[in-house]
Amino acid sequence: MKKERPVYKRVVLKLSGEALQGPAAHGIDAAVLASLASQIAGVKRLGVEVALVLGGGNIFRGSSGTQSFKIERAVGDYMGMLATVINGLALQDALEKRGVATRLMTAIEMHQVAEPYIRRRAIRHLENGRVVIFVAGTGNPYFTTDTAAALRAMEIGADAIFKATKVDGVYSADPMKDRKARKFSRLTHLDVLKKGLKVMDATAVSLCMDNRLPIVVFDLTRPGNIKRIILGKDIGTIVRS
Repeated sequence: MKKERPVYKRVVLKLSGEALQGPAAHGIDAAVLASLASQIAGVKRLGVEVALVLGGGNIFRGSSGTQSFKIERAVGDYMGMLATVINGLALQDALEKRGVATRLMTAIEMHQVAEPYIRRRAIRHLENGRVVIFVAGTGNPYFTTDTAAALRAMEIGADAIFKATKVDGVYSADPMKDRKARKFSRLTHLDVLKKGLKVMDATAVSLCMDNRLPIVVFDLTRPGNIKRIILGKDIGTIVRS
């Protein structure tokens, strides 16, 4: 039997809170959580070092929450950061039930539930075969979890960011609304910025461009896609310099 050879050694998987809620209106979908944990466990068996950055929009989204409840933007962003910790705890539990060693690292210190984020410690955890889950964004308001993913990926020396979505790549328009929307298989970071494509926010894309960090946008709802990308299959859209 031919041995499977990954083309990536260390990756950051960026998951939105909405990806965890599945078809539900909010919260965490048990089936989605179980599927995701199983996929990550499968990738770990290939010897790939995996870190994750989680959003919290399934529980509380800072930008929209501030408008709904008339909360100050900075306060709403901190609430959103705490929501990512809840998602991180759920994913950590699901992974460890499958025998995957994990570390939850937070940009806002809360020693009872997670380690404070320290770059060198995060790298050591990855080298020792643990999945590292980064939560609480950058620890600062006005920065998205997309920017946190770009920042953490560069800090730990990741080969790429895998951006999980509900569609199979980047399109010229919303494929759910526009039948003429065209899928891109390859893009540059500058293309994304010039065309205003919804890949990651502009700050995150600019950081990736400046540091020549590829972004792979793929459909998380199809089981096995994470492993396919790790093995070099032509899945989704790749953004690179």
